[in-house]
This record gives sequence, C-alpha cells and structure tokens, in this order.
Amino acid sequence: MKTSPPSPVFASVAALTAAACLLLAGCSALGGTDEASGADAAGTARLKVALITHGGEGDAFWELVQKGAQAAAAKDDIDLTYASDSDPAGQAELMRDAIRQKVDGIAVTLAKPSAMAGPVTDARKAGIPVVGLNSGIDDWQSAGLLGYFGQDESVAGRAVGDKLGDLKAKHALCVVHERGNVALEARCAGVKKAFGGETENLYVDGTDMDAVTDSVATRLSQDPSIDEVVTLGAQFALAAVKSADEAHSKARVATFDLNKDLVQAVQDGDVQFAVDQQPYLQGYLAVDSLWLYRTNGNTLGGGEAPVLTGPAFVTKANVAAVAKFAANGTR
Repeated sequence: MKTSPPSPVFASVAALTAAACLLLAGCSALGGTDEASGADAAGTARLKVALITHGGEGDAFWELVQKGAQAAAAKDDIDLTYASDSDPAGQAELMRDAIRQKVDGIAVTLAKPSAMAGPVTDARKAGIPVVGLNSGIDDWQSAGLLGYFGQDESVAGRAVGDKLGDLKAKHALCVVHERGNVALEARCAGVKKAFGGETENLYVDGTDMDAVTDSVATRLSQDPSIDEVVTLGAQFALAAVKSADEAHSKARVATFDLNKDLVQAVQDGDVQFAVDQQPYLQGYLAVDSLWLYRTNGNTLGGGEAPVLTGPAFVTKANVAAVAKFAANGTR
C-alpha cells in the first residue's frame, strides 16, 4: 500500500527522535542490544533505576512503556524496577520507597504534578537524578527534573483539532477518562483551541470500560449532532466504536495513542486515525538517559528543552508501515 507523505508535525517529531537516538547510540524501534555497551563498557557497577508511573494495572499503553524501559535496561545492564499507582498519593509513596532503597536514578510521570513535588525534592536532596516521561511537560523544569521525554499534549491536541477541521467535522466529543490528569486535559484543550466546530468534554470512569461505553453511547443518543468522538487512549477508542453502534450514531471515532488492536481498527476503517506518542520510545529514552547521566554526565536538551516523541498521525494511508511493529508489541 502506498503511504502518504508525513505531515509537518510528524516530520518535526521524527527529526527530533532521530537526533535523540543518535545521541543515545543504539536506540532502535525494536530495542536491540549492544554488546559493547552496559555497565562493563562504562567500567561502573550495575545501576539500579526505578520507573514509577501513574498507569493502571493491565493497561496496554503502560506495557509498551515498560517494554521500552526494559530494552534500555538490558542494553545498559541496569537493574530496573517498575511500579505504578493511579492514585497520586500512592504514586508519591512508591517514589519515597525508591528513595529509601537508594536507587541510582528515577524516571517518573507527573500526571498530578503537585502530588509528586515533595518526593522529587526528596530525591534531589538524596542525590538521586530524576527524569520525567509521558506526563508533566509543563512542570518538569520547575520540579527540577534533569529531562523530559514525551509528547507536547497541547501541540498534539491542536494538531487533532486542525485535522478534524480538514475532515469537515462539526461537533466533537472529547472523552476524558481520568479527571484532573494534566496531560489529558491539555489534549482536549488543544482540540478545542484549534477546531473550528463545537467541542465538549465528557468525563468518564476509565477504570470501568462498560461504564465508558455506556456513558459515550448515552451522550451520542442525547445529541445526534455529535459527529466526532475523540478519545484519549486506544482502548477507549475501541469502546467508543461500540458506543456509536449501540446509539445508532453516525459519529466517527478518532483517538490519541496506539496499540495492536487499534492498528487493526484503523486498517478496517472503524477508527479514522490515531495520534501516536510512541510510549515504547518514552520508556527507552528515560532509562537510557539516566544511564548516560550516571556514567558520563550527559543530559539531553541541556535541561532546557523536552525530547519530543510525538505526535505522529497514523491513518489508513500509512498504518501498514506501523502494523509490523505493533505486531511485535513495540508500537
């Protein structure tokens, strides 16, 4: 299948990612190993790194983040631990546990920045470097993190808003599956800012997929003018497709984020497009950057600029190029 030319947004992100990969000397989409790297090559003891996120248990998105982190850890001979808690107080306590264990570095998400401020400060006082990933692009510098790896959610949201305009949509329903998550709120705010039609937010309980399906179906039944449902996670897009069927709605579905099932839905035409922020790459870069800092004093972006991993649009025109990586479980 002939692929469409990359969008300007995709091209800029690809350039940034390529530059980051060159700097990291060995980054690959498949997380290959490099026998010349790791603790032995650096002449250092094996490092201990903690990856701490706000991800829910069994969420395919966070499995991709973990796979990327594990690939980097294997390459660098890092002792990696992963822990997550969707409750901000619980996530903060996980970070304090890592500090007490005297790890050599921490990679953390800042979905609720205020809740993590204290633990980040404690880590810095303990001499433990901390980098951010996925959530907190507006807060990582003020929190004192060494770097950040992820997508600019406001930029991504505006790109989606522009695309909805190109698709001649009139009324978009933006489905927020976690109230108060700064990254998710920024996505919908970006959509609303760029989209020329009407945008409304619908807050749902992302831990209950049946409830998500029912809530979206109910709203679509209430307002037939809604012609576009924008979800903020791949699994929620699949639920929204079911919602539209149940509501006998003609609304189309688009989404942020990607997984293997979502790739198939794009191929089948059930979902118009997905915005890929490359979670595998986020996990990989976060862990590898801590190794580089501890073994060679390197920082990416000089502590001044985030390393962007998205947004990249995946549509029916170019999904075939992504499908093989999705089948490997790395996209």
